[in-house]
Amino acid sequence: MFNKSETMSEFSTHQINRLAELKILFDAITYKNHPVEAIKKYQKTIDDTISDDVVILVHNLMESSYPMEDIKSGINKLINVLRRSLDSYSYSAPATDTFFDICIRNNNEVKNRLNKLRPFILQINKQEVTEDIITEMLRLWKEVQEFTQYYVIKENVLFPLVEKHLSQYRCIAVMWSIHDDIRRNLNDLTNLLASGQLDLQKLNRLTGEVFYNIYSIAFREERLLYPFIAKNAPATEIENLWNESVEIGFPYFNPQKKYAEPTGNNFSSGLVDLKSGVLSAEQLILIFNHLPVDITYVDENNKVCFFSTPKKRTFTRTNAVLGRDVRNCHPHESVHVVEQIVESFRNGTKDKADFWINMKGNKILIQYFAVRNERNEYKGVIEVTQEISEIQALEGERRILDWHQ
Repeated sequence: MFNKSETMSEFSTHQINRLAELKILFDAITYKNHPVEAIKKYQKTIDDTISDDVVILVHNLMESSYPMEDIKSGINKLINVLRRSLDSYSYSAPATDTFFDICIRNNNEVKNRLNKLRPFILQINKQEVTEDIITEMLRLWKEVQEFTQYYVIKENVLFPLVEKHLSQYRCIAVMWSIHDDIRRNLNDLTNLLASGQLDLQKLNRLTGEVFYNIYSIAFREERLLYPFIAKNAPATEIENLWNESVEIGFPYFNPQKKYAEPTGNNFSSGLVDLKSGVLSAEQLILIFNHLPVDITYVDENNKVCFFSTPKKRTFTRTNAVLGRDVRNCHPHESVHVVEQIVESFRNGTKDKADFWINMKGNKILIQYFAVRNERNEYKGVIEVTQEISEIQALEGERRILDWHQ
């Protein structure tokens, strides 16, 4: 790569030039603009590319407003071209029993499950289809499906740290979009196998996409993103992700928390005057956490300031989200809708937005409310999420005198 006598400014100049040429190469490969000639022309850049270059390139592509689908497909092709250089670049695996080590161990576990599926896929393509094979494939695919819990940890615990410490962080939006592709394809796969109507062409397409995406994401994490984070974020903050991640639950290998949680909250004796009552901080927390809804508050600067912690949450929330820009808390494909809602609240054209979805057999109501002070000044958004299946099933009346133990 570079010899030790090069100064930092020389190194930066080399990297700037590499990034410019990698962008040209990305355009040529993605949009089929004489890609073979471009690869030959920029072979030295390909040979000199280091892992950081790819992370920064993807950030720059996102900043340049390339369509997400073009970035995903183009980066897949570009990394294939760069793979030999990236494989040969100096790499040290994370130390045992560190946060990134646990992530990689879970990656290895999902690869083991994918490998167990290979012989069944071959049998089906040889027309050796039996009920036992379909049953076993469905079981294994459901085990793979459990792996998406790891993506929940990345999105809710790791990505906020990336946004906090890395100025060139937007590759995580691309990674999140691929997470969603994997989730969607796994749902389609399990539904297809459970349907009793085997469409071999569709099965092979979905299988190929899931295999490719899971393996490619694991490579990008372990060889590109995690080393980049390790160089740019404090090691103590990375390791502080351990406990919240364990609390959410790694899918296959979930270690113990590293230290004991405090046994109780140490509240001051101060009270909060709410105008309609005076409560202690402890009472406020208890009230929020006993409401049958999830509440999240985002302030007027689009920063997440608070979330309630009821016994059963619909969507994952961790302390890592506090202080995070709300736009970074959603997949890239839905961010524009979030921005529209917030802007409509901010400019006063709307005060409320309602959505409802089916999730795991439950009906989920998601409501956003504009928060304004007594002078009608915009002060943020409250998100309220509630499972309403029981409410929808109500009929007739049950008065308080009808209650019995």
